[in-house]
Amino acid sequence: MDRATQDHADAFIIAGRTYRSRLLTGTGKYTDLEQTRLATEAAGAEIVTFAIRRTSLKAEGGGRGLLDVLPPDRYTLLPNTAGCHTADEAVRTCRLARELLDGHKLVKLEIVGDPKTLYPDMLETQRAAEMLVKDGFDVMVYTTDDPVGVKRLEDTGVAAVMPLGSPLGSGLGIQNPYNIVEIVERSNVPVLVDAGIGTASEAAHAMELGCDGVLMNSAIAHAKDPIRMARAMKHAMIAGREAYLAGRMPRKRYASASSPLDGVIAGTP
Repeated sequence: MDRATQDHADAFIIAGRTYRSRLLTGTGKYTDLEQTRLATEAAGAEIVTFAIRRTSLKAEGGGRGLLDVLPPDRYTLLPNTAGCHTADEAVRTCRLARELLDGHKLVKLEIVGDPKTLYPDMLETQRAAEMLVKDGFDVMVYTTDDPVGVKRLEDTGVAAVMPLGSPLGSGLGIQNPYNIVEIVERSNVPVLVDAGIGTASEAAHAMELGCDGVLMNSAIAHAKDPIRMARAMKHAMIAGREAYLAGRMPRKRYASASSPLDGVIAGTP
């Protein structure tokens, strides 16, 4: 199989659309819109998420809004339901996003169930996913790393599942890689780690586990140099995916020589 065929076979598809970048980025927590723009460009992101209830898409009085620095003709917008605590709130928010964005259907569903950990309320998330899919939305859903709960969400017809690696904004990395692998192996829709990534090696780890992508915000925005971190994340995603496709060597308890022993003269050093 040549490289072009390999690249086609490894396409990253969300809701019927193919993307080159597997790194999705958030738009909050930056110092200003210009830093948001520069970090998004450095990350090579094509899908950008924003909280529809907390974001000014168009600024009043001649200023700039989010759509001025991240225009919809260049980026796929992913409105999210951050700040929602019930299924009804989340569904209303997605409908508002669809109206504001001229029929836009791709949304990220997240419903917070606990104020300390920001873990999702899985019962409300499941209920909202069912309502949104029935209403014609393409739903990417933030979830715990419970393989049973994730599979149940997939069965509702969502476009992608997004298990957390660790709590939102924690930077703790992937705390339960075995669950993530289990989810990847069971899923028939894209799996993206959402939450907990803190640095480039952790993004690469997610990809090496077989995830289709990663969504991050804090890891870039809270870095000392967000633009440089965004570039690091871009390269880490590529390296991690390449390593996963290449297949790592088996782990062994003991050493083995790097140079072959065949043909070595007996008794020579």
